[in-house]
Amino acid sequence: MDRADPLYIRSLEKAFRILSVFDVDRPSLSLAQVGAAARLDRSAAQRFTHTLERLGYLRKDPETRRFELTTRTLDLGYHFIRSHPLVQQALPYLQHLSRETEEAVSLSVLDGTEIVYVSRFMSRQMLATNVIIGTRLPAYCSSPGRAILSRLDAVERRAILQASRLHRYTPSTTTNPEALEAIVARAAECGYAHAYDEIFPGDISFAAPVVGAAGRPAGAVSISVTSLHYCASEAEGRFAPLVVGTARSISGGPWT
Repeated sequence: MDRADPLYIRSLEKAFRILSVFDVDRPSLSLAQVGAAARLDRSAAQRFTHTLERLGYLRKDPETRRFELTTRTLDLGYHFIRSHPLVQQALPYLQHLSRETEEAVSLSVLDGTEIVYVSRFMSRQMLATNVIIGTRLPAYCSSPGRAILSRLDAVERRAILQASRLHRYTPSTTTNPEALEAIVARAAECGYAHAYDEIFPGDISFAAPVVGAAGRPAGAVSISVTSLHYCASEAEGRFAPLVVGTARSISGGPWT
């Protein structure tokens, strides 16, 4: 971001920085911890947390005096899901795929080097039950990310891979740049991507890109199953054609 931009409101950025420091590992924080995590001095942290508390986005425990997010922070996500045309267009198709397979079905979009789940139907057989709407995963080692990357031009795809932190989540995670390029190239050829055990052990997933009218990928439909019930080749033969068909049914809109 350009800090010299005359329209840029730095105080607004600081407020969002505070809201962003809370996560699953830091569900509640003291004033000093908020300031340190958001890179603000004590005075600024006190003013911003007080304002956010008055607006209803933060709650301060009267006994511990620690801050935590409130349910009001869900409002922006809710309005995004309810108003985004791609999410709304995809909903009936995802529901159908979920009923047909009884497996975990999702719609994801690309944000920087990560994919974000914007719609998800759970399965009783799921291993990664912590993957919900709003979850972020690296694009390079997730099937939705690879599916989206497969429809980008080479320059844009390579820039995303180069900017990614290639972390090994499991022994099966692919972190070699040349190998990743080959995986994405294969996805471009066959119309879908796969990931086996790359983030969650025992997870087998397939994804196909949702493409807008202009030809750019807007997201990806994916399905995840457990290796306790399927081998990789069996799962690919059964589920890959289904995600491809679902993604094609959703594609063609004015998605950006």
